[in-house]
Amino acid sequence: MKKLCDFIARWMGLMVLLVAVLSLLVPASFQWIDTKFINPMLGVIMFGMGLTLSPSDFKIVLSHPKDIAVGCLTQFLVMPSLAWLLTRAFSLPEELALGVILVGCCPGGTASNVITYLAKGDLALSVGMTATSTLLAPLLTPMLVLLLAGTMVNVDTVGMLLSIVYVVIAPIIAGLLCQRFLPKLTRSVVPYLPAFSSLAIALTVGIVVSHAADRLLAGGLLVILVVMAHNLLGLLIGFLVAKVLRLQRPKCVALSIEVGMQNSGLASSLAVMHFAAYPLATIPGAVFSVWHNISGALVAKFYSRKA
Repeated sequence: MKKLCDFIARWMGLMVLLVAVLSLLVPASFQWIDTKFINPMLGVIMFGMGLTLSPSDFKIVLSHPKDIAVGCLTQFLVMPSLAWLLTRAFSLPEELALGVILVGCCPGGTASNVITYLAKGDLALSVGMTATSTLLAPLLTPMLVLLLAGTMVNVDTVGMLLSIVYVVIAPIIAGLLCQRFLPKLTRSVVPYLPAFSSLAIALTVGIVVSHAADRLLAGGLLVILVVMAHNLLGLLIGFLVAKVLRLQRPKCVALSIEVGMQNSGLASSLAVMHFAAYPLATIPGAVFSVWHNISGALVAKFYSRKA
């Protein structure tokens, strides 16, 4: 069982890609699953993140405040700004532009920690940045979406804040509590979490893509180009910012990956919950979920070889 889970986690990028292709070409394969199940699955992934966090992870934030602050500031400045600029540069329709902006305004993705480890980056910094950006998300994500997309659509900032608390923060706290009061159970479950999260991410992508397959086929190439540019520029700028600040290479790698990889599942979830009148807004999050796992695997190999 452990070997199977390791295999699933190792080939997450390929699995997500195959699920995306299947749900795009044969929408019926996942279309029978209602989009309302996206939120519970994201909550389960966040619960798993809570199970893997420890008090020492939060001590990292206190022991390396400058690095964490630089990373989170770069994350919430670079990715939203890039998203807005790319939607203007490619003249995306409002619905798709909203989806790209949602991705840009979300915190770092949980997969970034795995990618940082494989890339021989500073894992402690990566975990600290993911935890901090996730805790800041209930406040910053709605505010940034309002700032960048408020002229296009009506943004319910309070509703988004509460949604992020319910779907992200509450499950993480529940995971921390389980780790505190049920340590034996937690230790027995943790080795299987990467594989479980990989399956949940793949299923989320399948649901979103299958429900928007016709629209994605009609104008998907442009969205894919924007999403790829968004991710790759984020990875590059994150690394360059760390270089300019003369951080050590492992920290440069961690900051690059943390900035470039977003919690795109949260973006799709927020699109479903708060922008149901704009169904195309879910597509960029789904495309980002597929692409950043592929680019993450490639970047991990590149950085690890350079190391």
